[in-house]
Amino acid sequence: MEIYNNGLSTPSDGSYQKIERFDDEKTTRLAELYRETLTLLGEDVEREGLLKTPLRVAKSMQFLTQGYDTDPKEILRAAMFKEEYQQMVLVKDIEIYSMCEHHMLPFIGKAHVAYIPNGYITGLSKIARVVDVYARRLQVQERLTVQIRDCIQETLNPLGVAVIIEAQHLCMQMRGVQKQNSTTTTSAFTGAFNRKETREEFMLLVNSKLH
Repeated sequence: MEIYNNGLSTPSDGSYQKIERFDDEKTTRLAELYRETLTLLGEDVEREGLLKTPLRVAKSMQFLTQGYDTDPKEILRAAMFKEEYQQMVLVKDIEIYSMCEHHMLPFIGKAHVAYIPNGYITGLSKIARVVDVYARRLQVQERLTVQIRDCIQETLNPLGVAVIIEAQHLCMQMRGVQKQNSTTTTSAFTGAFNRKETREEFMLLVNSKLH
């Protein structure tokens, strides 16, 4: 296992360091395949600009699909706290970077996730981490929305969960119909959020600007 640290600061100063982990055998095999792919596309893999491209892409794809190696339910369980709070908890504008499984092109957007606790809450950052884990897999937006909802519902057993995702898909913008300004919105709800008044409160908070 190779560990690549491209952070500019040292751990002692408390700054964030980005640490990427790569499987050596997988990296080598992927690099060989990407080298062959570039050749089939008509490129000269021996020219200066492409010499290290297969290796870079091999590492990049492992990073972009690292969600397969993490159990999102364990993320929530690691920070579950007993709490009697039973009002809506909303984490909105969570950035999403995922890969469409049909064309392996990115779709980029944001998620808004809310739940109503039923005896337990979780760390706010854990909600964003759950979104990230599912997004870092080959995906379709519809499935991603439901997976986030079900993970929170099944792990925390709240009174309800609401998820909305808004995203732009490069498979629509760069190829196919080539509609550059199109946005796709998906939603999924459980429990209390199936009631009109609760859903309306959720939508009002999502669309509000408090800062």
